[in-house]
Amino acid sequence: MQQIILASASPRRELLLKQIGLDFCVIPSCVEEIIDPGLAPQETVVKLADRKARSVSSLYPEAIILGADTAVCCEGEILGKPRDQQDAYKMLKFLSGRTHEVVSGVVLRQESRKMTRGEAVITRVRFRNLTEKEITGYIATGEPLDKAGAYGIQGYGALLVEGIRGCYFNVVGLPLSRLPEMFREFGVDLLCLRLNTASP
Repeated sequence: MQQIILASASPRRELLLKQIGLDFCVIPSCVEEIIDPGLAPQETVVKLADRKARSVSSLYPEAIILGADTAVCCEGEILGKPRDQQDAYKMLKFLSGRTHEVVSGVVLRQESRKMTRGEAVITRVRFRNLTEKEITGYIATGEPLDKAGAYGIQGYGALLVEGIRGCYFNVVGLPLSRLPEMFREFGVDLLCLRLNTASP
């Protein structure tokens, strides 16, 4: 059976892949997430996702490696993970009442076949006008500190969101709707895998 590896330490991405019943293992990459200011957000996240996939594919050349990276962009500014609570406050204050873009880069790579496929997916998210009390209360949950843009839509952060346009799962960290086509190019049909597993 084809080995599939998630080259990410993100518990949210791991949970999403488990949600679709994918048989995979997790081997986080050790790539430093350095943003090149000369690149557009779409190019940045795909480049970082590719670096993550490459770092693991060299050790497991027969496996299909999935690398991913997500960035939050608002008015030309890329928001990564906040350094501390004060940084999280600044990000949330900036996003309040605005529409921002969540851009995820996804890369599949199989070293033995010299195959790589990558793309960027964009979802637009609009925040409500947040009060000071709401921002500080959300930060007090501890949820913003390990997430790009200082919020997680799958948790308490859902209370900040007025609406989204695009793939919800992309905001969580992985655009699931793009995976079937990408994996099919590597000879893996995600739905057929589930059907075969379910057959008596």
